[in-house]
Order: sequence, then C-alpha cells, then structure tokens
Amino acid sequence: MSPARRCSRTACGRPATSTLTYVYADQTAVLGPLATYAEPHAYDLCDVHSERLSAPRGWEVLRLAPDPSAQGPSTDDLLALADAVREAARPVQQVVRLPPAEENVRERGRRGHLRVLSSD
Repeated sequence: MSPARRCSRTACGRPATSTLTYVYADQTAVLGPLATYAEPHAYDLCDVHSERLSAPRGWEVLRLAPDPSAQGPSTDDLLALADAVREAARPVQQVVRLPPAEENVRERGRRGHLRVLSSD
C-alpha cells in the first residue's frame, strides 16, 4: 500500500490534496489544505472532488487557500527539533541520596550499577 493518502470518495484512487471537515454547529463545510495527519472525522479529497464539492442546502462552504510559505518546515520547527536533539543528548546527572535511616551506611564496593553497602 502506498504511503500517500488517497481521496476518500468511493472508487477514486487519486492522491488527496485537500481536507474537508464539517462544522455542524455553524452549518459550514470547511475545505482546506491537506491536513498533516488523517483525522477520523475529516475527509481527504483529490483536486477533482474538491472542485466539485457542494454542501447541503442552507450550508456555507468555506474554502481556505493553502499558504505558499508553509509548504515546508518553518525555521521555528527546525529550531524546536534541534533543541529537542540537544536536550536528548545532554547527559543526565543523577544524585542518589540515602534515606535518613541509612546515613551511617558506607559503600564498600561497586560493580556497574550495583553497590555493596555495609553498616558499621
């Protein structure tokens, strides 16, 4: 199966280019650019079906034009990704504190993450 999303219309195999959602409270059908993720209550449509779209009588069709500057990742997205990578690569410093009852316990040896403790 192809990773590209297909038109939601029956028997249409063309690639989806726009997403249709209904706002029932406002009696509005919103047709906009293809959503980033497939939503269960939205319909992905190809160019042909998005041009021929009609809404029920009394409903308004709101067509949102795609923003040409938002075609690729923005600089904010890239900076956020770089910050996340830096944060993940930063070593974690763990401070191990003994409970008050074990303050007089001494560490006698260590093997990997295990410790040998003795109480004097």
